[in-house]
Amino acid sequence: MNLSQLKPKPGSRFKHFRFGIGEGSGGGQTAGKGQKGQRSRSGDGKLPGFEGGQTPLLRRVPKRGFTNGDFKIVYQVVSLSDIERVFKNQKEVTVEALKLHGLARGRAPVKILGDGEVTRAYKVTAHAFSAGAKEKIQKAGGSAEPVKK
Repeated sequence: MNLSQLKPKPGSRFKHFRFGIGEGSGGGQTAGKGQKGQRSRSGDGKLPGFEGGQTPLLRRVPKRGFTNGDFKIVYQVVSLSDIERVFKNQKEVTVEALKLHGLARGRAPVKILGDGEVTRAYKVTAHAFSAGAKEKIQKAGGSAEPVKK
């Protein structure tokens, strides 16, 4: 046996059917698209939410209230228990150090939450702190400083 004798398993391969190649081919005339209508035309693609010309649901439903979604600040959260676990031998905790240890990533701002306990005095620098986290850090003898912009 050699490479020239290899063949695919019977039934595992099938010949690609070429639509619209004459009447004798069996797939001519309408090329498998049926008779007339929007779906038989070229350029048929419609955007999601298109309802056949009826006013789409999104436009029928009234819009109320105010949303500040474009300017909403989404924080990456880091708990005090994570800081206690990862920064055992260090006194300073910065945003860069959190990224280095995999507790934060990317450019999103970091917020420290008060889950867990702190036994050592850390100098923690982050974009934001919860009230509980700030209190626990200061009670342990450390400091919670916001990042200067």
